[in-house]
Amino acid sequence: MKLIHPTGSEALACLRAMRTVTAGDGPIPPAAHALMDAARRILMSLDADIDGLMPISPHETAAAVTTPGMAEQLVHALIVGVLLDGEPDPAAFRRLQDFAAALGIQTPALRTVQLLIQRHMLLFRLDFLRRSHIADMVRDSYRQGGLLGMAEAVLGQRGLYEDAELAARFEALGRLPQDSFGHVYYTHCRGNGFAFPGERGGFPYAGAYHDMTHVLSGYGITPEGEMLLGGFMAGYKQTNPFYVILLTALLWGAGVNATPLSQPHITGLMARDGLADEFLIAIERGSRVTTDLSDNWDFWPLMPLPLDEARARLGIAA
Repeated sequence: MKLIHPTGSEALACLRAMRTVTAGDGPIPPAAHALMDAARRILMSLDADIDGLMPISPHETAAAVTTPGMAEQLVHALIVGVLLDGEPDPAAFRRLQDFAAALGIQTPALRTVQLLIQRHMLLFRLDFLRRSHIADMVRDSYRQGGLLGMAEAVLGQRGLYEDAELAARFEALGRLPQDSFGHVYYTHCRGNGFAFPGERGGFPYAGAYHDMTHVLSGYGITPEGEMLLGGFMAGYKQTNPFYVILLTALLWGAGVNATPLSQPHITGLMARDGLADEFLIAIERGSRVTTDLSDNWDFWPLMPLPLDEARARLGIAA
């Protein structure tokens, strides 16, 4: 997933659309404001007063947005903007729908958020999960081991199954040199109390890349770190990357947990100083990674290498 950098009148139209959808006739909510300001500086290089922006109609916006792919990126940004500041406003979502229609964008994420707005929570979670990277893990578990492999992955995470041979392979990473990717990953998991794939309560093997991405990217496991990790993962992911960003907006913006795991209830996280800037930078860092780490990535050959060398081989910048 690569971010488009709009310029001039196109960039200004995008900012005005974001302001119109998220704020209506009122002030821009804090987290949406932070994201708009970060986009203005990092993606657009615009000298504009966000709070003084004039509203714009959906059809004006459609006429101004002409760069290939920009309409879809704008609609995705509008979706995130509607979710960033707590419980989403139905009026803001209706404005979003008008802009998406004018721009000719019918992204599945609109349906996902609509179910949330309408409070159809079971359908919302099912719709989100079937399109998300969580579903990708389930599919990968099935490809690697069939129905049995998929069942073992689910039961293992619930503490009802263990694979001693697989667990031992991960445990052996602790005997690698201390500066190696494998040893740092081992320390990350053991230090945070995370079980390895194969151990009871461990993440499925197909999802091991998540904590490896923490190590490779340098982003921590705080809510802020997880939000940045989501941006980084969306950058390198080739299938449904926006749903990783959507998850971060749901969890840490709207305060809605769409995952099967318990999560702290936090809203408006993007408003914290500097986080919006870091989030956009994380997406750009992730977009330069040369391998989709979520797509059956064979990480074992990199484990003995020094962490810096493993990063370099994957195109991960400091």
